[in-house]
Amino acid sequence: MPDNRPTLLFVHGAWHGSWCWDEVTTLLSDQGWRIRLIDLPTVHAEGKELLGMQDDADAVAAAIDEIAGPVTVIAHSYGGVPTTQGATDPRVRHIVYIAAFALDEGESLLAAVGGEAPDWWHVNGPVVTAGDDDQPPQHLFYGDVDADVADASAARLLPQSVRAFTEPLTQVAWRDRPTTYILTEQDAIFPIPAQEALSARAGSRVARLNASHSPFLSQPDAVAEIIAAAASGA
Repeated sequence: MPDNRPTLLFVHGAWHGSWCWDEVTTLLSDQGWRIRLIDLPTVHAEGKELLGMQDDADAVAAAIDEIAGPVTVIAHSYGGVPTTQGATDPRVRHIVYIAAFALDEGESLLAAVGGEAPDWWHVNGPVVTAGDDDQPPQHLFYGDVDADVADASAARLLPQSVRAFTEPLTQVAWRDRPTTYILTEQDAIFPIPAQEALSARAGSRVARLNASHSPFLSQPDAVAEIIAAAASGA
């Protein structure tokens, strides 16, 4: 693989983990791409109840710092927030947002969704979980995912720190580098107009998938193709 091809750094969304990228990263690794995965502290760290978005952004920045050479960052949903905050290193060539919150300075995820937690967020003190019997994660996140995979994925979701959703951005990585935005047109939780507005403000190249909120599980080949094109500068 040419030395100037970037390493691909994957940042998962809320309640998830690096496991959600397995199918996409297998495809890209088989094509010769270097892969780096992280688990965000506000989901996975001990004492996560005390952590916030900046801790996740610091984890993104630390992962970038450990990579030799150029980087393309791929961020899903909430993962777009700490990526926007933390991926300001000049070696970051491109950001791929997948149904992600490409927020601006001074904004938080909670503010971006209207200032009130959606009814499928369940706050329990310092942590929040997603979904319930009336609105299960299988419907919220995995509407077009194979049922067995959706069930297995839902079972792996973890509580997340409330602070992750309330801390505002203080810097904005998308101002200084090209971005690609993958819109998920069958998304149950992220309306298309909101995705379009965020992609437009970031000046992103837009790709549309007829997919639910988790196209890396339902359409991994299409997602891998878009990422490879973006990282190659195509």
